[in-house]
Amino acid sequence: MSEDLVKEPGLPKEILTAAWAIALGAIAPMLDSTMVNIAIDQLMKDFSTSLNIIQWSITGYVLALAMAVPVSGWLMNQFNGKKIFVGAVIAFGVISVFAGISWDISSFIFFRLLQGFSAGIITPLMSTLLVKTAGPENLGKVMAIVSTPMIFGPILGPVIGGFIVQGASWHWIFFINIFIILIAAPLMMKTIPDFEPFNKDSKLDVFGMIALSLMSAALIYGITKAADHSSFNNSETSLWVGIGLVLAVMYLGYNRFRKNQTVLPMNLFAHMSFLASSIGLFLANMAIMGPMLLLPLFFQAFRHFTAIQAALALIPQGVGMLITRPMIGKMIDTIGAKYVVMVSLILSLIGSIPLIFITDQTSMTWISIVLFIRGTSFGGIMLPLTADAYTGLDSKQLPEAGVGITIIENLGSSFGSAVIATVAAIVIQGLQPTISNSLEGYHAGFLASAIFLAAIFIPSLFLTHKTNAK
Repeated sequence: MSEDLVKEPGLPKEILTAAWAIALGAIAPMLDSTMVNIAIDQLMKDFSTSLNIIQWSITGYVLALAMAVPVSGWLMNQFNGKKIFVGAVIAFGVISVFAGISWDISSFIFFRLLQGFSAGIITPLMSTLLVKTAGPENLGKVMAIVSTPMIFGPILGPVIGGFIVQGASWHWIFFINIFIILIAAPLMMKTIPDFEPFNKDSKLDVFGMIALSLMSAALIYGITKAADHSSFNNSETSLWVGIGLVLAVMYLGYNRFRKNQTVLPMNLFAHMSFLASSIGLFLANMAIMGPMLLLPLFFQAFRHFTAIQAALALIPQGVGMLITRPMIGKMIDTIGAKYVVMVSLILSLIGSIPLIFITDQTSMTWISIVLFIRGTSFGGIMLPLTADAYTGLDSKQLPEAGVGITIIENLGSSFGSAVIATVAAIVIQGLQPTISNSLEGYHAGFLASAIFLAAIFIPSLFLTHKTNAK
């Protein structure tokens, strides 16, 4: 596939190799965030602890990642982007070793928090450096490359994690990162160009960074509590979501007072393509990441699959993503984001609505076809929305845009998982524990996902389209 891309006219080889190196640097954090879920049982036994405590190694990772994102914007403004990116990737590898040799549950959670923080520096840097490397004319093709770790993470993470846990032990989920980084770090140093600081004049916005970090953490934590309680109407959700909203209002007032001289200037949302993309990406992460939680549970609960079998059953979805990915990049650069997203949304609904009706008797062949169709559409939703977010922005605005998009995606995926899990739990609550009643909960979750997808049609109307397409 990469050879075809090298021959592609208009995409110079040095841009291509730099883009692949940046994408490779992001693969370890993307895989890691999904592999750990498979090891939960082993971790509980080895550390002699409860599921509630172990969950903190996953929740803490997400919260630390969310809190690091605003910091990455300032780092990009002040320092050479290449050095920050390579440094964060190497730090992730070193911390992974410590996570792998954790001696008790407290040390394990601590190293997972550090891992999450370094991943929170890597993610927005990856997007911003790619936009800068590609230039506007190649943005679609280059974004198609960087989506590789995004695809491999959710799809292959559980499969690789399952084989590692069964064949070796949970420790190797973390040790494997060293091998990835030993390949990635020299390649990144050699092929990624130096990036001058984006805006040396920008001051460290301490209040803005703290407010945004705490806002993201409070909202994510609050909404995950809804899933724990199987209800949106519980005191913990109300408290933490309330704190998150108060911090959001405080940040808006503070941004106005500082006249947009903040870590995430609100005047970015005055750009129609950035606003439309932000809303679209929030909904897309809810619609796509939510069912990533339900599907493996469906296979395990109703088909009695092992964790690895459930992960393997999701592979058609990953194959669909990989097949369409290169085409989508070219289409974005040729016709613009608007129509690519609209056609992909129709495909996605064709691959999502049947899930509302699946039962324990539904043929696996049929489920695989539906998942494949669903997978083909994902790139056509996420890639154009991400690429369009940066369209028309000034070079100095790129770090702030990267911060904004990453916060929105983190909130969307956390909200999606929690909302869909909570919807499923609410429907099942109070019913007799029969197979058909349990299925109703899953159907409700898949219906919520389809509604979020359909809602993306509204912001997609405001995306860019290229009338001079040849």
